[in-house]
Amino acid sequence: MRPTGTDGPRRGTGPVSARQRRRAYSQNFLIDTGVARRVVRASGVGPGDNVVEVGAGEGMLTRYLAPACGRLTAYEIDPRLAEALRLRFASTVRVVQTDFRRARAPREPFHVVGNIPYSATAGIVRWCLAAAGFPAAAGSDTGRPALVSATLITQLEYARKRTGGFGRWSRLTVHTWPLIAWSTAGRVPRDRFRPVPGVDSAILRLVRRPHPLVPRSELDSYRELVDLGFSGVGGSLRASLLRAHPARRVDSALSAAGVARSALVAEVSPDGWILLHTRLNGRAAHPGAR
Repeated sequence: MRPTGTDGPRRGTGPVSARQRRRAYSQNFLIDTGVARRVVRASGVGPGDNVVEVGAGEGMLTRYLAPACGRLTAYEIDPRLAEALRLRFASTVRVVQTDFRRARAPREPFHVVGNIPYSATAGIVRWCLAAAGFPAAAGSDTGRPALVSATLITQLEYARKRTGGFGRWSRLTVHTWPLIAWSTAGRVPRDRFRPVPGVDSAILRLVRRPHPLVPRSELDSYRELVDLGFSGVGGSLRASLLRAHPARRVDSALSAAGVARSALVAEVSPDGWILLHTRLNGRAAHPGAR
């Protein structure tokens, strides 16, 4: 768990202790080599891949990422740790001392891997989604290289919230589902970090789809449907959809997607939303959709 976006310990206030740095940078270092290897395996990176590591810290993930990929750039906000990383991995890793969220995405295809701080999770995930091309405008297909995948150690609750682990799905996941596949690759107990955080973590995976589940020309209408559904009007998803679509058509779409008429919006899976969009917009299922 890494940089919080703060500028670090204040200058001019005397020597800064290791404990103060950990608090300022939200540092909880991964100390289990088995977990580190598992994260690298879950990322799927190989010898030809360009990888960006978020918050390299003491180099636990760096140690296994460097020999696994073709090129590794490690971001570390703590200047002391960044310097130590440069000395340790001088010949194999490019170390950048800055807040990752301020970094520019590489021009060529790349992967992100990192042990990130709970407090910076939302910002780092937004960075990754933007680098993967979300939101893409309807009809756009620039072909520009983008982030291929992100493998992040996050708070367990966050990972479960984004991947339907509570039987409910977040608006962000549903919004991005045509372009991004969200999944988890296992739980990480809290005692695998130093200092020990208050909750367990998980390995969260975001993978950019090679082909969207919704045609690019329909992405805007898909998002409009999701926004309508999550508007919360009337309590149920059906009630919200009835604001813009005839009852017979809504009921037919809900039935095709296997969604109960009384279902709450968060209870509908992302794949269910793809089917709802297809039925309500009167188009045949896209080849990439499940």
